[in-house]
Amino acid sequence: MASAGRRDAPEAPDFGILKRLARDQLIYLLEQLPGKKDLFIEADLMSPLDRIANVSILKQHEVDKLYKVETRPPPSSCDQFCFLVRPRIRTMRYIADIVNADKMSGRSRKYKIIFSPQKFYACEMVLEEEGVFGDVTCDEWSFYLLPLDEDIISMELPEFFRDYFLEGDHRWINSIARALQLLNSLYGPFGRAYGIGRCAKMSFELWRDLEGESEGDGQGRKPEIGNVFLMDRDTDYVTALCSQVVYEGLVDDTFRIKCGSVDFGPDVTSSDKSIKVLLNAQDKVFSQIRNEHFSSVFGFLSQKSRNLQAQYDRRRGMDIKQMKNFVSQELKGLKQEHRLLSLHIGACESIMKKKTKQDFQEMIKAEHSLLEGFDIRESTSFIEEHIDRQVSPIESLRLMCLLSITENGLVPKDYRSLKTQYLQSYGPEHLLTFHNLKRIGLLTEQAAGETLTAVESRVSKLVTDRAAGKITDAFNSLARKSNFRAISKKLGLIPRLDGEYDLKLPRDMAYVFSGAYVPLSCKIIEQVLERRGWQGLEEVVRLLNGHEFSVSDSAAEDSAEAQRVVLAVFLGGCTFSEIAALRFLGKERGCKFIFLTTAITNSARVMEAMTEARA
Repeated sequence: MASAGRRDAPEAPDFGILKRLARDQLIYLLEQLPGKKDLFIEADLMSPLDRIANVSILKQHEVDKLYKVETRPPPSSCDQFCFLVRPRIRTMRYIADIVNADKMSGRSRKYKIIFSPQKFYACEMVLEEEGVFGDVTCDEWSFYLLPLDEDIISMELPEFFRDYFLEGDHRWINSIARALQLLNSLYGPFGRAYGIGRCAKMSFELWRDLEGESEGDGQGRKPEIGNVFLMDRDTDYVTALCSQVVYEGLVDDTFRIKCGSVDFGPDVTSSDKSIKVLLNAQDKVFSQIRNEHFSSVFGFLSQKSRNLQAQYDRRRGMDIKQMKNFVSQELKGLKQEHRLLSLHIGACESIMKKKTKQDFQEMIKAEHSLLEGFDIRESTSFIEEHIDRQVSPIESLRLMCLLSITENGLVPKDYRSLKTQYLQSYGPEHLLTFHNLKRIGLLTEQAAGETLTAVESRVSKLVTDRAAGKITDAFNSLARKSNFRAISKKLGLIPRLDGEYDLKLPRDMAYVFSGAYVPLSCKIIEQVLERRGWQGLEEVVRLLNGHEFSVSDSAAEDSAEAQRVVLAVFLGGCTFSEIAALRFLGKERGCKFIFLTTAITNSARVMEAMTEARA
């Protein structure tokens, strides 16, 4: 990484080409069905599709009517149906029902299924079972990557987290490898690759195999991205479970940012209608506050409104020529900025109201105690009170998981007591959720009368040589312990404070959690990039259950500029707090982080993915 004195972080590559490629491929696929057609779109593809090709582009390519998959289509006179779907079995059954209903009524049509990002054999099997495989044509829309902003690319696969980490389903690994291959061919070759986690290692190895098959792609070109770092979400659950306090994270926790945009309701817009706002670097107000701690945001917005007023007031002493220039050149921009400013002030007020109602400060205090390992009894009482008051099933579950993961599992008495209280408060239908959380290692029970170190020493006696590494793997998957305290101590995740932590002028990445905790995922990335590998981090790797790798490609041209651009790949989701922390690190070190994630996540989404009791 660049020396600490460098502040001139390089520019991010232009990811607009990814959108153009996706749009062109979709148009090509639609044109393979010439003439008028009705398009059925899967619900969770609607927002990504809107960012790639809006309705007018679809209409230009003879799409007549648009329907949402899962809704019964009204009788249509159209002779061609096109389905744009995720590769899901229930969707195949929905399509088969439509085709079979047409057959029954003697209606003859053409049917085309476009799978995004790829089709699975299981889908074709279902179509065959339903007797419609011969009636449909299948294609793939290789839409792996959606640029949400100039430095964030999402695969928009929120189900990846549950599919891989809970169900052990490896089907999306091919999509990740192909996404990496596409980025490598456009912006690489990547000089160095680092990673940690079982999924990261599998994805990396499959990507290298794909690269081997398509030799010569992008060779001899000057790379724009020099380093890539892959990380599994289960390497660091703690960061994902903490309440976010940077502005963008709070907006996501409060309003849910979906596909880079947010719906601000009447409480924000001060009118009777909702407004959809795209949140990215083009929003001049948002780009200046997105990474700031929430306590600094109000001050910034009030200063901004004073500056804006001063610019409006300039027109008072103008003559006609100056006024004409002002109206034609500046007024539109000022009005737009004024509109955005009032929206963000409204959002701040709405967040403040909601958080005051939820005892947010008390919750943050309890979280900080858990992270630091102090007043555990007090924090447990806070969680019990939270459950008894029935504040929110998701929030109560999150706090229980945070307690478990920071304490290497709960003592049996606490586990049983909290579980019983939770089920009594929120209903017995949540019983399966506890099973899921135990399986994934988020909410576990310590074995009676046995500490983690006792388990570890027993494993180490069993494992006497390298060949017995499989035993360790079996133990890891049996009871994935977090070892959070030991890792925290080794990496210095809890800053030692001399006096008050200045959140307006942060000194390290801990500012994203009010100076109480440096995100583990970001600290690992910082340390590995600094050391250019895992040397000196062996103990940390052992505590994180291994599967680390570090590979440098001697064939890749070593461009100094590209070496300062790092692609951070989060498998299982990335939070806005982690993005803000690494942006801060990038500014400090004179490098640029690009984020590739299977989806944007937060504590509520992690918990919802584990929940079985569907509301």
